[in-house]
Amino acid sequence: MLTRSLKIGIVCPYGWDTPGGVQNHVRDLAEYLIAAGHDISVLAPVIDESKIPSYVTSAGKPIAIPYNGAVARVLFGPIAFARVRQWIAQGNFDILHLHEPAIPSISLLACWAAEGPMVGTFHAAAKRQKAIFAIGPILEPVIEKLSARIAVSEAARATLTEHLETDAVVIPNGIYADRYRDGVAQGQWQRNTLGFIGRFEEPRKGLSVLVDALPIISRFAPDVRVFVAGPGDTKDVIESIDPQLRSRFTFLGKISEQDKANFLASISLYIAPNTGGESFGIILAEALAGGATVVASDIPAFDSLLNHGEFGELFESESSTDLAKRVIDLLRDDERRIALGKAGKKHAQQFDWKVVADQIFSIYEMSLVSGEKVRLTSENRAWSRFIGRDQRGDA
Repeated sequence: MLTRSLKIGIVCPYGWDTPGGVQNHVRDLAEYLIAAGHDISVLAPVIDESKIPSYVTSAGKPIAIPYNGAVARVLFGPIAFARVRQWIAQGNFDILHLHEPAIPSISLLACWAAEGPMVGTFHAAAKRQKAIFAIGPILEPVIEKLSARIAVSEAARATLTEHLETDAVVIPNGIYADRYRDGVAQGQWQRNTLGFIGRFEEPRKGLSVLVDALPIISRFAPDVRVFVAGPGDTKDVIESIDPQLRSRFTFLGKISEQDKANFLASISLYIAPNTGGESFGIILAEALAGGATVVASDIPAFDSLLNHGEFGELFESESSTDLAKRVIDLLRDDERRIALGKAGKKHAQQFDWKVVADQIFSIYEMSLVSGEKVRLTSENRAWSRFIGRDQRGDA
């Protein structure tokens, strides 16, 4: 681990005050590094600047664009570029850590604007036709400026290799495993219960697959109940459920970290029916850490995280029939279900921030070998034209 205090600039490409795995990762990393004695500044798009922590600098309000099966709130363009350059100039950073620098965002702008030690973390796992990699001729030389590249999973690494023909070391997303270790089982969430946590309105989160599986599951487990936690409007989801089964669903809304730990310690099975677009699965790692027995779709990221079924049950993605079969089998086999939960809880310790941060520190050390500090590049006319900036200023 690094023994001296560093001044580290971290760039988050997505709207800080919008729920998302990348934002959570950046926040937890920043706060872990601050607790370890480092001087951290995070640059991010922000909608409401009155609610950001002191270590976050707003780059401006993001705009919403469809990306990878969801809506990404990012910021790009001449005004954003000016703010990025100002933040770098004032920061006097030892190193920059840029998240998702391969999509049009402030991370890409920072990679273009700076010279010196820079680490890029790549989160996206996307098919070629869905990813925003259309600016290859300009993007590739920018990405080559990175001192080191991190991918959060083998799926993210494969995406990077396919689109940009470059490689990365795999370091997973971090979680605070101890937060979920000592959850207390609550009676209302026990006994033949299925749990789901996430933005259930997003189709790629796959709640509809679980809804479609329930008629089969309920035939073999007549007392089965489903608890759904997370933000969203429940109206359309409830209307999609068979009226005879609606009483089995309970929507909890957003829950606290302590309630999440208790929830994961209580439910019989945690269901992750995501249909794609996931590069890691932070909630899956948290579910394992909380001792929940996981049943997950076999998308590449989840297959890798669960080590091909060693630490959780996998079902064929988007197949409600296969999901129902796996759930029924585990509800009938307490010994196997409990054993899977115990194995997963032990496995989750490798994702704890104590482990993940040490791995990231080792990348920082490698990137700092030259002894240089981060500095601004000279103005580049080709890049200025690309982002729509004329030579008279940022208008």
